[in-house]
Amino acid sequence: MATIKKPYENFLKNLRKAAKTIDLSSQALKKLEEPEHIHTFDVSFKTDDGKTMTVPGYRVQHNSARGPYKGGIRYHHEADLEEVKALASLMSLKCGVVNIPMGGGKGGITVDPKKLSRNELERMSRAYFRLGTEKGIFGVHKDVPAPDVYTNPQIMAWMLDEHEKVLGYKSPGVITGKPLELGGSLGRSYSTSQGGFYVLLKYLESIGKKPSDTTIALQGFGNAGAYFAEIAHKAGMKIVAASDSKGGIMRAKGYFEAKKLNEFKKTTGSLRGNFCEGDTCDLEKMKREEVREVSNEDILELEVDVLVLAALDGVVHAENAKNIKAKAILELANGPVTLEADEILEKRGIDILPDILSNAGGVTVSYFEWVQNRSGDVWEEDYVIAKLKKIMENSFEDLMQIKNKYQVSYREAAFILGMERIVRAMELRGTI
Repeated sequence: MATIKKPYENFLKNLRKAAKTIDLSSQALKKLEEPEHIHTFDVSFKTDDGKTMTVPGYRVQHNSARGPYKGGIRYHHEADLEEVKALASLMSLKCGVVNIPMGGGKGGITVDPKKLSRNELERMSRAYFRLGTEKGIFGVHKDVPAPDVYTNPQIMAWMLDEHEKVLGYKSPGVITGKPLELGGSLGRSYSTSQGGFYVLLKYLESIGKKPSDTTIALQGFGNAGAYFAEIAHKAGMKIVAASDSKGGIMRAKGYFEAKKLNEFKKTTGSLRGNFCEGDTCDLEKMKREEVREVSNEDILELEVDVLVLAALDGVVHAENAKNIKAKAILELANGPVTLEADEILEKRGIDILPDILSNAGGVTVSYFEWVQNRSGDVWEEDYVIAKLKKIMENSFEDLMQIKNKYQVSYREAAFILGMERIVRAMELRGTI
């Protein structure tokens, strides 16, 4: 049974629950419940056959008390205002959790990018950002987007170029996640995974567990999942299963080397594709590689120390939460555990390291990129990663203090932490 996604409603429920715990004033809560600005516009561009195509575009700006709005732009046929509103609101809290001076924003276009040619993609991206620039939505001190679902450094480069054409001067800090040649930051490509790894290390330390004794099942082997596998393997963690959108594989005995998983993925474009085509699997090859097939659903229910969710939202829901056997879940994706599942897992004593902390490495290094662009400096990769480590570790410790003070879940503690920092900024400004 497919679960109906209600991202904004879920955000509000989590927000109100945390607000109640800390006895937040109704005035402050009201400010956090609604975005400051919702921009909707029609994005028109020429298709390759000379016709004009028009698609809906959005930019939601949730809260700017702590700094300029920050958040990705996604291209997806199911992207809608409810989803973009939820993600913008969560970005405000995320920036608060890691204590960087930025607010939350999110953008999107309702389109299937796979149906567009490269030239059409460029024309659409430029049209979207030109509109946003002319309307005064985007700006280095106002709103700083980044890549998200189906957008990438090349798309950011087109958007930056369009923005600068409108302005008539260079302004590289208006967008992050850019190619290195246009002011992108070293370390940005794997920052989400690296940040999540630092959170997991602190969590393991807090429960007295060694990385080398930690088994992992990994759902999602895109950018974040693949980098995470590499980083975790290097630290001695044991990856027993991994999956991507085509299905997954698990070790019959022992565990995977990240290098091997990357080889599998590169060879056929999917982990399972090395061994199976449709329903037909090469049993000899599987035996030789000591590999078994595992579905995306079954990988969630393996008996491991940590289940890393690096794919889609809503994959752990009310129907399968009772079957989760992992001792802890690390959310590298946005919203992979539904609200209903959250409550079931909490009752069962399964710790969830929430997305607004666990995947905040991406926005943290995006912030570093913005700082470098504004100062004209270029930081060395080791320096970027050392700064990221300090921020992620400090944030985990801050969260633990709140968790222990109020005796709440990791997610609620993260909401409280982000919320308190935003509210304090609004109080200092006199807006509440």
